[in-house]
Amino acid sequence: MNTVTKVVSIYTEATPNPATMKFVLNYMLLPQNSADFPTPESAKGIAPLAEALFDNFDYVSGVFIMNNFVTVTKKGDEIDWFDIVAPLRDFIRNYVSGGGEIVNATALQTKFSADSDANPNAITDDDTEVVKKIKDLLVKYVQPAVEMDGGAIVFRSFTNGVLTLGMQGSCSGCPSSTITLKAGIEGMLKRMIPDVKSVEAEML
Repeated sequence: MNTVTKVVSIYTEATPNPATMKFVLNYMLLPQNSADFPTPESAKGIAPLAEALFDNFDYVSGVFIMNNFVTVTKKGDEIDWFDIVAPLRDFIRNYVSGGGEIVNATALQTKFSADSDANPNAITDDDTEVVKKIKDLLVKYVQPAVEMDGGAIVFRSFTNGVLTLGMQGSCSGCPSSTITLKAGIEGMLKRMIPDVKSVEAEML
């Protein structure tokens, strides 16, 4: 009986957020959706890969999984990425090549159903025409750019002209995210959708 070994390659990309690093694989980890785990507790029973990273590296403070990449957030400034990238990269490669479970699909779906976070940018029948336009622009123009930086910006709410967006992965806590939000995203949306008066980041 032949055993097929999964050949996994992985490389790292720096992000605009100095506290995060993007680990890109030649293997799809979580197609179509993204999952953000800002604490060890948030990953328990849902994302074995994230749990393993939290358990094995005490300097890991957050894990974001999307498509073929993992964005890891480290604690504090006292730890330099130069010292920790290699062990993190090797761990993720070995975990995936060994067939380790990335996420528990059932538990993740339950989480999504509970907090309506499966795909916040997906258009639904309940959305108003303005919200549909907002989500369409987020998917077409915002999502591809922030994915390249190892993060996600997702729709949360639109009330009285105020659009609230959730910041995930490298976008969360990023020093430049406020500039991106205000100068980039808000400017574009206000020009293209007059009903949008301001864009704010979700307060966690």
